[in-house]
Parts: sequence; C-alpha cells; structure tokens
Amino acid sequence: MARDRSIEREKLFTLRPLAETDVEEYSDLLFGSFNAWWWKHGLGCDFYECRPQDTAIFYDIYNDLTPGCSVAAFHKETKRMMGACFYHPRETHVSLGIMAVHPNYGRYGVAKALVSHILDYTREHGFSSCRLVNSAMNLDSFSLYNRAGFVPRAMFQDMVVNVPPTDIDDGVPEAEHVRTADLKDVGLMGDLELEVSGIKREIDYRYVVSGRREAMHASVHETGDGGIDGFLFSLRHPTINVLGPCVARTEEVAVGLLRSELERFRGIAALMVVPMQRRKIVEQVYAWGGINVETHVKQVWGAFREYNGIAMPSYLPETD
Repeated sequence: MARDRSIEREKLFTLRPLAETDVEEYSDLLFGSFNAWWWKHGLGCDFYECRPQDTAIFYDIYNDLTPGCSVAAFHKETKRMMGACFYHPRETHVSLGIMAVHPNYGRYGVAKALVSHILDYTREHGFSSCRLVNSAMNLDSFSLYNRAGFVPRAMFQDMVVNVPPTDIDDGVPEAEHVRTADLKDVGLMGDLELEVSGIKREIDYRYVVSGRREAMHASVHETGDGGIDGFLFSLRHPTINVLGPCVARTEEVAVGLLRSELERFRGIAALMVVPMQRRKIVEQVYAWGGINVETHVKQVWGAFREYNGIAMPSYLPETD
C-alpha cells in the first residue's frame, strides 16, 4: 500500500532559518548532497574537491549579505538537517540561491517546502519576481522549479579553463581597458545592470568591491568618459574557482573582462557560466582551452525583461 507522503511530511520536519550553530552540519550537507548527485549520475568525479568544511564559504558570504535569509528543514525526531536553501531579496527581485537536500530525504517534499517558503516570502513582500539558475542536467531540480511556476528564460554552458602559469598571448584588446573596481563604481554597476538585465543588487557590488572577502575580486571595463560598460566578479577559493557574475553591454567587453580576470587563476582551473547564444564569448573560451562540464538554465517566477546585453551568472554571489 502506497504511503501518504503528505501526511508523513507534516509529521517529519519543521522549517527555520539557519543559525551559526548549524554551519558545520550545513557544510556537510552541501558537500555530500552535490557530490552524491554527481556520482549517482555517472559523471565520475566530485563536484566539490575541497574539504567539507570549506563549503562553509556559502553560508559565510550569503549570511554576510543578508543575515537570516535562509530556510532549512529539520527532522522533528532526530533534529538532523534534511535540506537547506538561501534566498536573496534585492532592490528589484528575490533570488533563490543554492539548494541542497540530503540524499536520504530526496522523496519527502523537502525541496518543494523550501521553494514554497521562498515564493511565499516573495509574494508577501511585494516583489514582482523570483529568479534562479539551476542545472539543466538535473531534471529533478528543473522540474521542481518549473512545477512551482518558474519559466525558462536563458541557457548557459559551464566552461572550465585550465589557465597556464605563463602569459596568454591571445590578442584581446578590450582587456587593456579593464581595471580593479572601487566603491565609486557601485552606483554605475547598478545602473548598468538595470539597463542590461532589468535587475539591481548594489549590496552585492559593494560587498565584493569593499574587499571584505579576500577570495573575491571585482573588475570594471572603462568607457573612456568616466563611465563603465561592463563589470565582472571572481572568486578564488578551495571550494570553487569561478568568474562571474558578469554584466556587459557587448560580447567584446565581456571577453576583455574575462581575459583580465583570468590573471587571478594562473596555474589553476577556473569556471565560467557562458550564455550559449553568445558565440563570440563561447569561441574565445574554447580558444583559451575551455571545456564544457555542465549546462544551466535561468528560470524566473513572475516578471521578466529580455536582456539588453550580456549577463553571465555565478555561484557566489548568486543573486541574478
């Protein structure tokens, strides 16, 4: 006789925000759930090749940005963490961040409950949209969001470049107009992203540019008249080495930013999430030796405006 999962769920877990005392368990959950999924689906490697405790960087950064904006499911009897997710309220939208569910609790409605909680927050606080970027290879994840009302809006290919320890002679002239961002650029970044993507998140820009986390860096592409027409963040950390998010008016500007920021990753591999239809960027990453490792899809619940330029998402900070 089939079990009534809805009744079990009501009895099984409660929801609350993550606390500092949960960080170790959350790190283990994130590390274990992602690696288990990759192995289960025959990809033959770990997603996170670091120590489990290194993944606490997700909690650290997200909680720095918006303390308390997380929701986790805890087993009522054992008190074990069953799943957790962050969300990011910004000027224009709410972003649904990284989601993790313990492999032992994959069929108990944990992820659905977390998503419902975040959509309730979105509606109750008057936001017109909730946005996320999720793996297109994970059909359970895709279906979870799609069933909840999220609509696919853009596709991305995750490309890894093994950056050589010596100079890259690739003739990317736009890299010459790239410099490290400073706090006076924050307002310009907000205006640019509103123009390109229809969203704004100045708290993210200010956080990265301020240098609070040494693992993070921000660059801007100057226009020559005191303005900017692109910016790019990057994260170099044992958990993940990633370039993004990137916002730019043109593909050439985006390529210049990527080329400049690759200097931070000499002798190691770095990941970037590239819009599939932007062939100039894709072909340049291939020229750098890039390989495809995954695909992602942007899904949006509620209002969405088509891009008027280049928007490349990331994992940290993940509020696109």
